[in-house]
Amino acid sequence: MAWMAWTFPTALFFIVIGCLLVIFTILAVKYPETPRTGVLRIETTRGDRLFITLLGSAFINLAWLGLTGASQWGALVVCLFYATAVFRWV
Repeated sequence: MAWMAWTFPTALFFIVIGCLLVIFTILAVKYPETPRTGVLRIETTRGDRLFITLLGSAFINLAWLGLTGASQWGALVVCLFYATAVFRWV
């Protein structure tokens, strides 16, 4: 797998995503939830909100790379605020 250029940040990214999936699976089994309707006016579950957060964070990071020359740490902070908002209001 040398062709993939696995660096520590890349590996850490996929480890975090894998851990999130395991945690959300355990939560879904242990504490089942009913879908709720938020500001988007669609029913969402924890998993749906996680997907929306990951997708939105990808776009935030791409926009950050394309529009600023700043470090990606700033994008991480924006993504954390975005994730908080999604899990709170969506």
